[in-house]
Amino acid sequence: MHFRSNRFLSRRGFLAVAAGVAMSRPMRSARASAVDERTLRAAPGQARLTGADSAPTPTWAYNGTVPGPVLRLRQGQPVRITVENSLAEDTTVHWHGIRLPNAMDGVPGLTQPPIAPGTSFTYEFTPPDAGTFWYHPHADGLVQLGRGLAGALIVEEAELVAFDRDLIWLLQDWRLAADGRIAGGFGSAMDASMSGRVGNLVTVNGSASADQSVGAGERIRLRLANAALARMMALRFEGHRPVILAIDGQPCEPHEPEDSRLVLAPAMRVDIVIDMLGEPGGRYRVIDDFYDGLAYTLATLAYDKAPPLRAHPLDAPAALPRNPLPEPDLANAVRQEIVLQGGMMGGGKLAGVGGMMSGMMGMNMKGMAMPGMNGTPAWAINGVSMTGDGHAGMAPQFTLRRGVTCHLTIRNETAWWHPMHVHGFSLSVLSRNGSPVPHRQWQDTVLLAPKDTVECAFVADNPGDWMLHCHVADHQMAGLMTVFRVT
Repeated sequence: MHFRSNRFLSRRGFLAVAAGVAMSRPMRSARASAVDERTLRAAPGQARLTGADSAPTPTWAYNGTVPGPVLRLRQGQPVRITVENSLAEDTTVHWHGIRLPNAMDGVPGLTQPPIAPGTSFTYEFTPPDAGTFWYHPHADGLVQLGRGLAGALIVEEAELVAFDRDLIWLLQDWRLAADGRIAGGFGSAMDASMSGRVGNLVTVNGSASADQSVGAGERIRLRLANAALARMMALRFEGHRPVILAIDGQPCEPHEPEDSRLVLAPAMRVDIVIDMLGEPGGRYRVIDDFYDGLAYTLATLAYDKAPPLRAHPLDAPAALPRNPLPEPDLANAVRQEIVLQGGMMGGGKLAGVGGMMSGMMGMNMKGMAMPGMNGTPAWAINGVSMTGDGHAGMAPQFTLRRGVTCHLTIRNETAWWHPMHVHGFSLSVLSRNGSPVPHRQWQDTVLLAPKDTVECAFVADNPGDWMLHCHVADHQMAGLMTVFRVT
């Protein structure tokens, strides 16, 4: 697939609205280096997850930090990232959401040999899309991601967009033992066949119960990225009205979230704009209440005591410049369907958006062994279970001719939530349970509630074998994964 450098038309309308707003970053020279060179080193590390005064937790980290360093790249500028493996096991890096050449996708066996201990691999690609993405391992992903290997990747717009500040919150979920160390038991049968490995501590940029310092009158672009293994999130911003600008890195029509809750499944990202209209000196909670009866404070917006930055609020935010995504030709589309099957069935009724199953009254056998036990498959797509992180010789579920539009229906026949992630593409989300999806949304990770059916479409312009899987890591490892081919 050939990506060309893309520059957008002037955004004078937005800049006029936001006159006087300070830029969040300096203008880069037009004579910047032709290739942006970076290095990431995966190695054991330590992090004080529960506070500066707490005992450090042994982790695995990129460049010694949890989360890894924020990689800020430039739209249309080539990048070369060398990944050094100082772990005692194989690893790779998947550049989640980036439309890149198949050989750079980071799936062991399928797109590249794994990076053995003591060796390195250099990834080279040119990001065609601006937006919020992230990077993480795709080898022993359940353990490596669960021990801390994750980082944010931001591709800056070809033309600057005006906000007072541009912030990133990378959200991670940890299952800690009583001594503060990461608990063992990765890949248990219960996690594999139910909700996945949901932890007991959530951090924002590596810190629990974090304060975010803000000033009255600011307009902030806040990039939210869920890097948890399994935890779904639904965020409410007390006293504020966030407006969604982009989903999974792709700009959409600006809109307020339904029921004032931002739902973020594992691997999803949402860019929001927040006008800080709280009182100087005030404190406003950001609450995650996805799971019924288990709400907690994720972070606090802590206002300084200075007078408001501006006398009057800014006008409504303008849409971000769109990325060069090919528009699906629905009239001539090839139709494909994938059906999600398996998992343990729960007793009782799902309660609300986040009701967790409380019992194991039965199971979906569908020809499978006891789900998830002793590494057996717990899930299937169209009756086929692909387990693990990826390997050579994975037979494609379907094949698409390069350039055709694929109308893809995803049907969830299970009793569980599944964020389905497609590698190499972004999907135009058309409908959910027969109702059109508004706001022109494109996603690489589409969340399906139990029994949901979602229709989406994409242009198969990127050749190779591409993975499509649930991003609840336990679900993927236990069979909820498939491959499709573009020739």
